[in-house]
Amino acid sequence: MTSLDLWEAFTHAYRERSISGAARRLDLTQPAVTARIRKLEADLGATLFERSRTGLVPTGRADALAARITPLVDQLRGAVGTEPSIGPASIRIGGAADVMTTRIVPALAPLVRDGLDVSVTTGLAQDLLDDLADEGLDLVVSSVRPDDERLQSAALVDEEFLLVAAPAVAGQVDPAELAQDPVRALAAVPLAAYSPDLPIIRRYWLTEFDERPTNRTALVLPDLRGILRAVVAGIGASVLPRYLVDGALADGTVVRLHEPRLGPLNTLWLVTGASAPPAVGHVCRHLSAEAAGWAST
Repeated sequence: MTSLDLWEAFTHAYRERSISGAARRLDLTQPAVTARIRKLEADLGATLFERSRTGLVPTGRADALAARITPLVDQLRGAVGTEPSIGPASIRIGGAADVMTTRIVPALAPLVRDGLDVSVTTGLAQDLLDDLADEGLDLVVSSVRPDDERLQSAALVDEEFLLVAAPAVAGQVDPAELAQDPVRALAAVPLAAYSPDLPIIRRYWLTEFDERPTNRTALVLPDLRGILRAVVAGIGASVLPRYLVDGALADGTVVRLHEPRLGPLNTLWLVTGASAPPAVGHVCRHLSAEAAGWAST
């Protein structure tokens, strides 16, 4: 039987995408974490991580195991009470408005009840990361992994993105042309975007169609919740995270315009600075445990 210590090392290495990050979480040396990962790989007879310039890259086997194992590890950790109450503390946390209000703030409710005071700043990822590097924030939930050496990052959760529009807008797209030439079929559909450079939409087009979008950008609004409302109102189409649009899909106020080949994903990162207060580690561990269940909700 594989030791729980090995699975815990795997869980942290998978989330942090680095041996050093896992070692910090486990209060172990890097060689000790490496040894546990290698032992687990030997037990399973499979490679779980490849090394790259930016850290660890999970294999397909690791992705499949993480989906099943990490929630169990988190539940067991909670059951045995290894994470003490946070007590009186404060934290300054930044992130995109939609993620903070829909996911992060509700997830922090148990810590707030235990005495955590939270100050939230919303904005664009790079602006928040700059504030973090200048010690104006303690933690950022970022859609961009920073390359600033002063900052440390750990993967929180992968978001799945869908191309959606109101039924009336979708009805203007020729299904036969969409199947044969989706870029041409969608070219007349106006877009609602998070920022002028269309980061989310551009990534979808490049991933799915191997081209950049040339559509008219009808709306720029740095709040995905507002973009969803605009899409429901018929302003145009947009690419939005599944967790945000599932309700609108269920009630029929939006429909999927396209079935993706690859299921475009975007990783959210927990980013901390060099001088993070003690409460930050506690908050990061709590959010990581909460995020284990987000992919299915």
